[in-house]
Amino acid sequence: MFQFGIHKILIANRGEIAIRIVRACKDLHIANVAIYTKPDAECLHVKVADEAYCVGDEALKGYLDPAKIIEVAKQCGADAIHPGYGFLSENYEFAKAVEDAGLILIGPKSEVIYKMGNKNVARNLMKENGIPVVPGTDPLNNLSIDKIKSLAKRIGYPVILKSSGGGGGRGIRVVLTENELEENFQSCKREAKAFFNNDEVFMEKYVEKPRHIEFQILGDNYGNIIHLCERDCSIQRRHQKVIEIAPCPTMSDDLRKRMGVAAVAAAKAVGYTNAGTIEFLLDDYDHFYFMEMNTRIQVEHGVTEEVTGVDLIARQIRVAAGEILDLEQSEIKARGTAIEVRITAENAQKGFAPSPGKITGYFPALGPSVRVDTHIYANYEIPPFYDSLLAKLIVKGSSYDLAVSKLERALDEFKIEGVITTLPFLHAISRRRHFRKGFFDTSYLEERLDDILENTASEDSEIIAAIAAAKLKAAK
Repeated sequence: MFQFGIHKILIANRGEIAIRIVRACKDLHIANVAIYTKPDAECLHVKVADEAYCVGDEALKGYLDPAKIIEVAKQCGADAIHPGYGFLSENYEFAKAVEDAGLILIGPKSEVIYKMGNKNVARNLMKENGIPVVPGTDPLNNLSIDKIKSLAKRIGYPVILKSSGGGGGRGIRVVLTENELEENFQSCKREAKAFFNNDEVFMEKYVEKPRHIEFQILGDNYGNIIHLCERDCSIQRRHQKVIEIAPCPTMSDDLRKRMGVAAVAAAKAVGYTNAGTIEFLLDDYDHFYFMEMNTRIQVEHGVTEEVTGVDLIARQIRVAAGEILDLEQSEIKARGTAIEVRITAENAQKGFAPSPGKITGYFPALGPSVRVDTHIYANYEIPPFYDSLLAKLIVKGSSYDLAVSKLERALDEFKIEGVITTLPFLHAISRRRHFRKGFFDTSYLEERLDDILENTASEDSEIIAAIAAAKLKAAK
């Protein structure tokens, strides 16, 4: 049995990540506490945790209420809080409140979240420490549109406008010509204000058709920091990741080493502790540029776990409890390839519109080196209040080609009945020649979306017909 300075953890999240954290706690013999709002009373994370406490009647409000969460943590005797991803996971004020309450936040220090949460501050910090960044500007909000146009011309079109406080693909606009600049600048500001309560916007050179590469970072409280190899997150739609691969199937060992050194240097520059991610853009000439740092565990952490054998959630807890990191960089090797696909309750044929409803049948893929992280089950009612993620299917093979074959087979076996999901869409991608060869970048889906959807349509039609028949039978 492990002996830590943490005895009970409150999990300030829901769904599959909450379940993942519960399991890590149980592996470490640490008591765990779930929170939920009334609409989530039947959620699986509530059922599997040691204890569970209601934090409100409204679906979202309780998960976003720092005072209530800290109050529950103190009442139940928790000495630490794990925020998971999303919700309050990168919220500086929440992190500071947890620290001020005398509790342990399982993540980086609040001041690090503050620094890295502002993309412009993070960008300047990287420049000061010699980390390559994309050419760009300081915040534009106090400048005239003529001055902004002048800066854009100096950088060279296309440019990209970004919210300083943004994330998750929000607060981003790509501008191809000067005629589009003013409208996109105002639109970007409005979205940034609505989602992040911060309308500060800056501008960068838009790197066309890059690969999106991120390095998993792990650091302890004593200055020891390593990376756990990279993930290729280039398969994305509207800046939202769809498929993640570890390691990148086309990266040379020399480039991997150079990017890994830069990632660790970036983490050291900010005094990082716990698990985090350094994200880069990689162009066709193997030039890479710092994009942002995520100060939390990532949705796609599972692929890194599969190829390195390191339990990242358990390591988060052990670091937060004061343990010295006993891993050396030379020990970290990626063995084989792991691929994750995000299965969502969305209708790909209707612009990926959300598809909430009751799951009438659930038959996950199984077999060697197949992992499913999920919170759903048969007769679970998908609520309309949250992100549409239903499950993460993760497969591992001894090579990239074998991993893709395993993915194609697993997606063909995976069945979720009662609602429309992206399973057929993902299955269509897994069968494409360019994907199988590893030839893709961030433009991959946007350029091929119509063709992929055409190959998806027949499977979707069968699913829609089955759902309609089930509903008709139930009504009789």
